[in-house]
Amino acid sequence: METQKETKFEQFLQWLQFNRVELRGCEIRYCDSSKGFGLFSASHASDGVLLVVPLDLAITPMRVLQDHTLGPECRVMFDEGDVDDRFLMILYLTVERLRKNSSWKPYLNMIPSTFRNPLWFTDDEMQELRGTTLYRATELQKKNLQSIFEDKVKDLVTRVLVLDGNSESEVTFEDFLWANSVFWTRALNIPLPRSYVFPEIQEADGCFSNLALNSEDSCSSTSCTDVVDSKDEKSSELLRDDGGANGVILNSTHGETLWVEGLVPGIDFCNHDLKAAATWEVDGTGSVTGVPLSMYLLSANQDSSRLEKEITISYGNKGNEELLYLYGFVIEDNPDDYLMVHYPVEALQNVSFSESKSQLLDAQKAEYRCLLPRSLLDHGFFPECCSGNISKDKPIIDRVCNYSWSGERKTPSYKNKLVFPEDFLTSLRTISMQEDELFKVSSLLAELVECEEERQPSDVEVRAAVWEACGDSGALQLLVDLLNKKMMDLEAGSGTEDSDSELLENANVIDVPAGNGRVETTGSNEHKLMGKNSYARVKKTAELCVQATETIRLDRVARSRWP
Repeated sequence: METQKETKFEQFLQWLQFNRVELRGCEIRYCDSSKGFGLFSASHASDGVLLVVPLDLAITPMRVLQDHTLGPECRVMFDEGDVDDRFLMILYLTVERLRKNSSWKPYLNMIPSTFRNPLWFTDDEMQELRGTTLYRATELQKKNLQSIFEDKVKDLVTRVLVLDGNSESEVTFEDFLWANSVFWTRALNIPLPRSYVFPEIQEADGCFSNLALNSEDSCSSTSCTDVVDSKDEKSSELLRDDGGANGVILNSTHGETLWVEGLVPGIDFCNHDLKAAATWEVDGTGSVTGVPLSMYLLSANQDSSRLEKEITISYGNKGNEELLYLYGFVIEDNPDDYLMVHYPVEALQNVSFSESKSQLLDAQKAEYRCLLPRSLLDHGFFPECCSGNISKDKPIIDRVCNYSWSGERKTPSYKNKLVFPEDFLTSLRTISMQEDELFKVSSLLAELVECEEERQPSDVEVRAAVWEACGDSGALQLLVDLLNKKMMDLEAGSGTEDSDSELLENANVIDVPAGNGRVETTGSNEHKLMGKNSYARVKKTAELCVQATETIRLDRVARSRWP
């Protein structure tokens, strides 16, 4: 088996060399079972260039459309508006995995056959996620992918393989699931020269006229919106011209660049680290690398003492739920971890006066969820510096003015100290309004625009009316209810708060794969072993209990201050 792996590795290195990939200051080596292969510094590069890859080797939407059998089929789907660029690359990977004589075989053979993200979890491992947003997102995503496979992928891939003379190969859902995971774990934002993406002859022919380079609603990520922040710096913002993507420094002229997602063999072997050791750049003219139209890896540290050290890049500031969902790993004490609190939109139809409240929520441009950085919650729902003014550079905290028409309802002193964003609190105020408060809001808004028949109240004015009518009492109580529900969901697999505390005290945390934590009982003595994922879940439950207590106290304080 080891000989087979070594043979595949040697074939891959030869494939890289054949395709003009230059390993200048690095080498590809096996890290460990959790990371797989990675890049390591091998020699000191005076210019800091570690690796150079011709852009022609990248797997991009343009390459898929140029495929002799798959390309025409994809153009038809684009014309019908059925697919986006991400789907194209996932489809291409599925086909190339099954093609007998694929030119990509040496590269694809280096990619794991299974992955560690939740889409590959067993039923027992999925139980470890119960009560988290990740659990529901994974279930929905897998159903969505299964539907896409049956509706769009299965017959198309079979047809393409037949055209290639490979009628005996049969595509399975696991092939498509594998391709989906390859894309989401390895794709990078590539800053390409516009002339490379849209050559004049192809622009004239209209070959790429329907290519959705800025597709926000990928068919392969529809159901992960509850867990993955929309500001995904590695796998969104596909079309930009300002060179501001995470981990990338652009060697190009402003206004002549298109950001396109794709796989870049070699560079995609870099693993993640909070302190990246390298960034990737595109050399359009060859002035830096000597290789025109190439992508290269640039060392962020010119210290020669870093030889033999792993070369890492940053996948972006992501919490552990997002990292596990996309890449299959988590970071201990992740500074970018966050707590998501959300009100389920589907529950709105069950509240009183739901139609009127929905209209008010739309008018206020309200948000139904908020993401709170873990570090912000170290001291409950008030930052550590709550006795003074909060620094203006903390984006999570929104400031509000005194909205009151009458002057009777003053802005509470805690308003600029509370960690919850105003957009989210706006939603909770509206949802929790009573009948008399709703009537008062209508009266205030009618009075505001009575002299201007066609004028509609602005979102700020609607928020002011809601604030005047009901303040924060109902919103804070609803917040407590949402947190209690979240705690109950999380506790479903770990018992009560008291048992959580006991479990944390007695647990021996070990580094085991997700879902493999266990409790072994021998006689009267219990030796408790807990995987890191299980430990983190129980620990989060305990933290939520403390935070909920802080919120209840806040609610009581608020009630005592209002008229």
